Amino acid sequence: MKIRAALAYIVFGLIFGLSCNNNSNNKSLMDNNFKNPDYSHIDTNKVVVNNEEWKKRLSPEVYHIAREKGTERPWSSKYENSKEIGTYYCAVCGNSLFESDTKFESGCGWPSFYKPISKTSIIYAQDGSHGMQRTEVMCGRCGSHLGHVFNDGPPPTGLRYCINGVVLDFATARAAEAKYNSGQQKNQDGNK
Repeated sequence: MKIRAALAYIVFGLIFGLSCNNNSNNKSLMDNNFKNPDYSHIDTNKVVVNNEEWKKRLSPEVYHIAREKGTERPWSSKYENSKEIGTYYCAVCGNSLFESDTKFESGCGWPSFYKPISKTSIIYAQDGSHGMQRTEVMCGRCGSHLGHVFNDGPPPTGLRYCINGVVLDFATARAAEAKYNSGQQKNQDGNK
């Protein structure tokens, strides 16, 4: 009986682990046939949508973390060890959150940053769940749960924003530059 229980636990763990790892290999969970008309890297207007509507717009993984204040498994995020240069955005609404040069290796199992992109990109709330006193961080545009901030980060801020990778999107600086240059070329061609 103990062997069966142990085998069931191992099989469940493997299935759960593989499903989480498969999700972390996706370019973006927003690309998984879930469409959000409020997703934008440019629009800064607040997004106010009820949870029933969010459930329709978001993948189950993003919805669980962002709207139900869940937590992804440590070391499961494709962004945990990423060294690419670019910008991290809210996967729910596209709000700019962190620049890659503020990301650091914290060893905690989640992508960590020492400073948000602006004072308005993140909002804060006290979190007394799980018998701990922490500061929750949420997207300043849509209010989605991102993770928590702690006072054990590196200089210059001394802060560690511990963020669930599932609720992050990333655009490389090269892609942004190419898109910008493409727009510049169109403008120049149009002005001739």
